Amino acid sequence: MITKKEIKAEKMSLKFPKLKAANCIVAFLSSALQAFGMYNIHALSGVTEGGVLGATLLFDHWFGLSPAVSSFVLNIACYALGWKTLGKSFIAYSAIAACGYSASYAVCELFPPLWPEIASLPLLASVAGALFIGVGAGLCVRAGGATTGDDALAMSLSHLTKIPIQWIYLTSDLIVLGLSLTYIPVRRIGYSLLTVILSGQLIGLIQRIRLRPEPKRAA
Repeated sequence: MITKKEIKAEKMSLKFPKLKAANCIVAFLSSALQAFGMYNIHALSGVTEGGVLGATLLFDHWFGLSPAVSSFVLNIACYALGWKTLGKSFIAYSAIAACGYSASYAVCELFPPLWPEIASLPLLASVAGALFIGVGAGLCVRAGGATTGDDALAMSLSHLTKIPIQWIYLTSDLIVLGLSLTYIPVRRIGYSLLTVILSGQLIGLIQRIRLRPEPKRAA
């Protein structure tokens, strides 16, 4: 993730931030992984989501507000918070991730789902979906970007509160899923709960993995 020193330097500079090629590649490919999971698993299983996506479904049910409108407003608000909190490079990496997700999902739509039978196996769909979303989002966040407003919100709040990011994800998802009980059966919410718990913990685990050993301090 982006360090505090890098964020502070970006806020003081008017220049476009210098992006790391490796982070750009990871942001793009990780969002492609999420798109693959969404198209081949979540779109078929009917398991609902927490976060921004789940909130848009709530507003549609409660107020008749189209998700096309509510998702745009909520995502813009989350990205604005991310820009204010995490700096310009966050927006740049997020743009790459968003483009990667959209392009990859469009490619997936050119082909039939790989395993349509998973629609009748909600438990397996919940676990498999969590793996794709958790690993994909975790790698994207590690690269310094966010594919969706959910990720931008979680990254910003984790940065501000110092709370581990997996618990931010879980809290926001639980709130939305709890409110979703007003129109979704408890059993279906149970599968969704399993998905958000697993994916959130995977995201947190990926952030804790150290790629390089810390240098030993001289005695």
